[in-house]
Amino acid sequence: MKKYFRTLILLCAGLGLSYQSLAQTPTDGLMMPKGDICFLLNFEYGQFDHYWEGETLRKNGTIAKVQRRTAMVMAAYGITKRLDVYAGLPYVSTNSTTPNGGKFAGTSGIQDLALGLKYEALRKKGEKGELTVFGSVLFSTPVSNYLSDYQPYSLGIGAPQLAWRALVEYEWNSGVYLRGQAGYIWKGYTEAEREYYYNDGSYFTSWMDVPSAWTYEAVVGKWFMNKSFRAELSYNSSRSTSGDDIRAYNAPQPTNKVDMDRVGVFAQYFFNKPKGLGVVASYSRVIHGRNAPEMTAISAGVTYQFGLFSPKN
Repeated sequence: MKKYFRTLILLCAGLGLSYQSLAQTPTDGLMMPKGDICFLLNFEYGQFDHYWEGETLRKNGTIAKVQRRTAMVMAAYGITKRLDVYAGLPYVSTNSTTPNGGKFAGTSGIQDLALGLKYEALRKKGEKGELTVFGSVLFSTPVSNYLSDYQPYSLGIGAPQLAWRALVEYEWNSGVYLRGQAGYIWKGYTEAEREYYYNDGSYFTSWMDVPSAWTYEAVVGKWFMNKSFRAELSYNSSRSTSGDDIRAYNAPQPTNKVDMDRVGVFAQYFFNKPKGLGVVASYSRVIHGRNAPEMTAISAGVTYQFGLFSPKN
């Protein structure tokens, strides 16, 4: 039983930088008005019972389902009309169930603090629509002493991360818009509770070099009801720049090469009264991967935006 259980321990990489398809984030096409602040409280539930060992999709009968719950608080503030700052902090809880109804204990705690900036580099209005170009940078680092090598129950990868992204969005006068994103996520070192590991060779150290990754996203969306409601379809891809594969009947580790392709839907609604209140919801599924879980996730959240300071001319 222990032998087969270890094959299901997956590396869920990049979770500390997964703030996407929410409200006023570093990866969307919205900007905060100068002096306004928006708070987001979001809850996400994810689960999987299949995973890719290398490029082979496998199912482990010992464990029926691995579950992951995340509660996140995030804030966005408009420093100027073209520059936003972001901060986010998630609380994560994990566990798994068995076919006979039992449970394997997971873990819970605060994950990584994320701080980011988004800059509107270009906004050009045309006869048929508007083109906008953004650049963003996001840094995250663990704020609790969780075990990064305890997968799939670890709260995150336990390493500092720095992401650069470029975004281009074109919105037609009808409210339909297309958005594309490309980015690079640098990931640092994480410390495991062992003094030896194998990564295409022997390493007599507890420090593991987490592979960096390229990310890509394509989104098609539309505004409805006088721009009080929007809906999106998205495709997101992540490709590690290095790393090894999970070896058969061995636990994965933070050095693994993790690739994922994910599709999702997202919706956001802004209430007329009370002014500033909104709700968000999303669904996503990993449809292809390498050393990754076939994860399905749903989320729902509440946003509230208001003027923190009066803008100055």
